[in-house]
Amino acid sequence: MKHERFHYRSLEEVRTKAAELGVTLPFAENTDALKRPLDLGGGILMDSRIGTAPMEGADSLPDGSPSEYTRRRYVRLAEGGSALLWFEAISIAEEGRSSASQLLITKDNLESYKRLTDAVKEAGIGERGRAPFLVLQANHSGRYSNPGNVPAPMIAFRNPYLEQFRPADDSCIVTDDYLKRLEERFGEAAFLAREAGFDAVDIKSCHGYLLTELTAARTRPGSYGGSYENRTRLLLNAVRAAKAAETRDFLVTARVGIYDGYEWPYGFGVSRESSPEPDYEEPVRLIRDLLKEGITFVNLTMGNPYATTHVTRPFDAGKYPPDEHPFEGLSRMICGIGEVKRAVPEMTVLASAPSYLRQYADLYAAGAVEEGYCDGMLFGRMSFADPGFAKEIIDSGRIDPSKVCVTCGKCGDLIRAHKPTGCVVRDPETFLPFYREFEERRGDLPANFRG
Repeated sequence: MKHERFHYRSLEEVRTKAAELGVTLPFAENTDALKRPLDLGGGILMDSRIGTAPMEGADSLPDGSPSEYTRRRYVRLAEGGSALLWFEAISIAEEGRSSASQLLITKDNLESYKRLTDAVKEAGIGERGRAPFLVLQANHSGRYSNPGNVPAPMIAFRNPYLEQFRPADDSCIVTDDYLKRLEERFGEAAFLAREAGFDAVDIKSCHGYLLTELTAARTRPGSYGGSYENRTRLLLNAVRAAKAAETRDFLVTARVGIYDGYEWPYGFGVSRESSPEPDYEEPVRLIRDLLKEGITFVNLTMGNPYATTHVTRPFDAGKYPPDEHPFEGLSRMICGIGEVKRAVPEMTVLASAPSYLRQYADLYAAGAVEEGYCDGMLFGRMSFADPGFAKEIIDSGRIDPSKVCVTCGKCGDLIRAHKPTGCVVRDPETFLPFYREFEERRGDLPANFRG
């Protein structure tokens, strides 16, 4: 078993282990590369190359509106200096919510989102003199739909690998008519995002949710399955619908999963000949197609947090011990993103998943930018642990090692338990009581939900 906990006392030890494993991890000597502005398109600038990745907080009000926990989280991130805040998955349909506590945007609760974005931008201006760039992530949970905290999967096709974790049957397969209507729902969500005060909308296609599952729907008949053109139809048509809301000050983007981590024919970005090894031919084609549609920047990621967690976010502790060293997962992530970036250099690419490297994550992010793997980096779990990580890098040159994420997986436990989610280790006053509630009822949860 190659998996191990992080125990490295110096960057040199990290580099030595990476060399021993034969994997690539780029590191810079300093973080200067992260402090340069980045053009997202149309002259819209991030004032650094540091942003926060979408991290669901499971803390909405019953109607999907942001709660005080939601507001607290994003205000702290704005105060913490991130140039871009890529908001968590916000459902565009009640039936597509991942839980009763997932954010949902509608015409009826739009004012609550306006108040949220106003507060976040005010916090950023007050701290930095400039508001962060805010992206609303529009999502449909698909296979992981759980409205009312009762599983109600809406799947693109039958996937025996995924169904060993979460059962589904033929009755769960969504119809072409439903998918056709969703194209316009994403367009409507873009207009809502703009009116709510966001600077961009993300048509989310990653992490096992409906749009990314469709990209691998080779066994599905009809207009949304089989050929590459059919499998990407919903994503590209949703982008076109969202583009109707685009203005000089409001952009459309996408967070795209370029590799699922499970076998052909059920995964996207996998090799037919040596499955489940990556093959980026189709992901590259998809990013080129998004560029043709006028998308100027994307965030690239991998994996499915419900099934291939170690691919998405290498960890010290999680639901299972993967048969690979976490550095192998990190290398696969950044090398895959780099391969897509090199193939489509005109696209501005934000990379994912640096948090496993703790106090070296900043030098890793800077190295990835310096060496051309990406144009900027989004930090996910690190933003839960240390909302001020960006300000630390910008002001002092390095992240504070006493505040870093330790990839213990407790935030993942909280979200699966539908509890307000954050860092149990670094913010115990807020989140330890919720974690204790989770532990008390852990035995009542399905086996794959127990952490």
